[in-house]
Amino acid sequence: MRAEIHPTTYEAKVTCASCGKTWTTLSTKKELRIDVCSNCHPFFTGESARLLDVEGQVDRFYKKLSARQTYVEQQKSKEDKLGSSDRSVDDLALTPRATDALKKAGVLSVGQVLEKLAEGDAALLAIAGFGQSALTSTKKKLRALGFELPEVKAPEAPAAESETAA
Repeated sequence: MRAEIHPTTYEAKVTCASCGKTWTTLSTKKELRIDVCSNCHPFFTGESARLLDVEGQVDRFYKKLSARQTYVEQQKSKEDKLGSSDRSVDDLALTPRATDALKKAGVLSVGQVLEKLAEGDAALLAIAGFGQSALTSTKKKLRALGFELPEVKAPEAPAAESETAA
């Protein structure tokens, strides 16, 4: 080795500021103070998982995840409820006169309105206080809510005799 090109080395005393552990090593300084040593660093002590839990990141993630799942379930139940034929006729937002007429006639749910429509427009128009404008409005509201209007059942024609009297 060449003389006078190397720094002076000392037997240095190393002190950890976190836990207070001391040891000696060779260094160019006589004394070293460090923030964290292998005795107290979370990676070496196995407490890195504890630090994660202390910060609560995993718990917050699971809380957000469960909140999202709850929200999705609520939205799905709302959609199912919206398409349900068990909904009240009040949900159609008809005029008070038309709504009252349906209720007096015993038609209390959207499903019952659809059944009446399957019989034909005359079945709803036969209800006292339920007119043509209410029928038109009802059909529009049902379509807006996503219901498919039933096709009117055609009355059966009487069978014609195939043989004619001679």
